[in-house]
Amino acid sequence: MALDMETRHPAACGGLNAGGPREACGVFGVYAPGEDVARLTFYGLYALQHRGQESAGIATSDGAVINLRTGLGLVSQVFEESDLEQLPGHIAIGHTRYSTTGSNRICNAQPILVEGSGGPVAIAHNGNLVNAEALRQRLADDGLQFQTSTDTELITMLLARAEGTWEDRLRRVLPQLHGAFSLVILTPGALTAVRDPLGVRPLCIGRLGPGWVVASETCALDHLGASLVREVEPGEAVIIDRSGMRPFQAVPKIRDAFCIFEHIYFARPDSVVGGQLLQPVRMAMGAELAREHPVDADVVIGVPDSATAAGIGYALESGIPYGEGLIKNRYVGRTFIQPDQRLRERGVNLKFNPLPQVLRDKRVVVVDDSIVRGTTTPRVVQMLRRAGAREIHMRVCAPPIVSPCYFGVDMATKGELIAAQRDVEQIREHIGANSLGFLSIEGLLLAVGRPRARFCMACFTGDYPIPVQLQLDKLAFERPVPSAV
Repeated sequence: MALDMETRHPAACGGLNAGGPREACGVFGVYAPGEDVARLTFYGLYALQHRGQESAGIATSDGAVINLRTGLGLVSQVFEESDLEQLPGHIAIGHTRYSTTGSNRICNAQPILVEGSGGPVAIAHNGNLVNAEALRQRLADDGLQFQTSTDTELITMLLARAEGTWEDRLRRVLPQLHGAFSLVILTPGALTAVRDPLGVRPLCIGRLGPGWVVASETCALDHLGASLVREVEPGEAVIIDRSGMRPFQAVPKIRDAFCIFEHIYFARPDSVVGGQLLQPVRMAMGAELAREHPVDADVVIGVPDSATAAGIGYALESGIPYGEGLIKNRYVGRTFIQPDQRLRERGVNLKFNPLPQVLRDKRVVVVDDSIVRGTTTPRVVQMLRRAGAREIHMRVCAPPIVSPCYFGVDMATKGELIAAQRDVEQIREHIGANSLGFLSIEGLLLAVGRPRARFCMACFTGDYPIPVQLQLDKLAFERPVPSAV
């Protein structure tokens, strides 16, 4: 097999940027002859911006040449009109990133483009490979050198050096990938969508006139006026080219293990997942929370924006009025200007502003989507008390998170997860609330309306759908890997 592959990227790796919990990446692809596919991809990524804010990229093909543009920052910061003009073609893929393997460096921005002996291949990836270290070492032993510290580059290299038709390549390579991967793949003549055999991360297919669209969430289809056709099935690959759409089972399905946090937090509330619109599902979570953890109070508030729907559901079920007690600055945390220590200690004040008129002398129920490290919640509680709240009752519409995620979410290490170290009463004391209640796993499943066997719930149970390397580190590939002589 040829070893003359080259990863094309606009800049070399350099510099680290600390990350936080909870985001997942967004991927998008379009096959639409006669359309401005770069612009369509820009707006598709814009709709998926909530899934990652560190970097963005678009690759396009005109049938012969693949062009690529990537950059650090939000989609609207990375692309200008002049960039879109340099991205001709009728096929495109795009990516908006939150780093889960490899830090926030320009070289790690996706799509990743590899020039192989069989032609160029570009890939955008949402997920995480749990066997990435073994794959990387195997490729290094074969003499390959790496330009990024991502597992996406490994997938791209494996596919670029495989032989045969694209159906053959996918059937050979995908069984080697262990973990979560929703992929959009661009070759000069085709767009391919792939989902791992567990179906951990979402991926859907839509029609746009005579063209086709694939995206992490249905909200991206809605913004473009595309109609939802269906979700990509676990282990399925869908090739879209001039002959139309050709789906096939590239790797046998293992089991259903969809990430239940997509229902709780990641996906937009106007997205449809598994045939369900998420807004009413999140309201049902709040209602279950009210049944499991009732309290006498004067007002219910949701921590914006992710817990707003659950807060409304809690209020409707409990009969306690809902109010807006916290206003969110939606642009905080999406800048490369780092605060000094004094401002860092007041970090939540940059993100939320309380409304004393709503909170003063009130017994307040505060509904949030999760407590991960337990660093932000105490500041929110303190802020609400300073605004005049008499009592604060925290209600969380996710069960306690006791185990890290190894399937595409930079949640935290085991030692950083507060619920892995403390019980509910100790967490309540730590955050300074008058009471604390987490939604049970049973209550969560009731709200979602799906059986437990459909989901990966490892962050709540420690029971992973496939074996994982418990020492897995997202920055493991920042260390140089020696290449074969």
